[in-house]
Amino acid sequence: MSVVPRPDVVVGDDGLARCAWGASDPEYRRYHDEEWGTPQHDPVRLFEKVCLEGFQSGLSWITILRRRPAFREVFHDFDAEQVAAMTEVDVERLLGDARIIRHRGKIEATIQNARATLALDQPLDELLWSFAPPPRDDSPTSFAEVPATTPESTAMSKQLRTLGFRFVGPTTMYALMQAAGMVDDHVAGCFRSHATRHVHEAAAAVPA
Repeated sequence: MSVVPRPDVVVGDDGLARCAWGASDPEYRRYHDEEWGTPQHDPVRLFEKVCLEGFQSGLSWITILRRRPAFREVFHDFDAEQVAAMTEVDVERLLGDARIIRHRGKIEATIQNARATLALDQPLDELLWSFAPPPRDDSPTSFAEVPATTPESTAMSKQLRTLGFRFVGPTTMYALMQAAGMVDDHVAGCFRSHATRHVHEAAAAVPA
């Protein structure tokens, strides 16, 4: 890897400039390139993100990402109806499963969040996306410009808590907004950033 002048962007061996956090680990690179910041409207995958962001609280995201296949297995691919039907027997079983994060509160929160999802009077995707801010004009120039929380993530957190969701604090919900593409926090210079795409699109529009 070679570091370009902007320290928050790294050029990989494939010649692509990426946010530094997504440049080294292969699984992080795939996640950065294909998922993070891509608008996600599938209610099942959004429910999964709500739950996994909660599991991530206090841990690194790569810890969750590497365990995601196991999480999907034990939580029925995050089908809300099947998760909502899980019982204390399931909780005890999962507490003994070393493939996931064995945290009783987070396991129980996932089951509760499934029940809260089923009780909604609108689809989960509509609810979550109703808090998405207007697209920003420019990409952040560094990670120092990326907030931990925003008024929108705070409002989302408050509403979800009112509706019975757990492990949905403002910081966790801002991470959800980043992951689900409600905000684009790829830094300027990253090949996936709004600013870089805009430059490439403008260049492509100029007649040869």
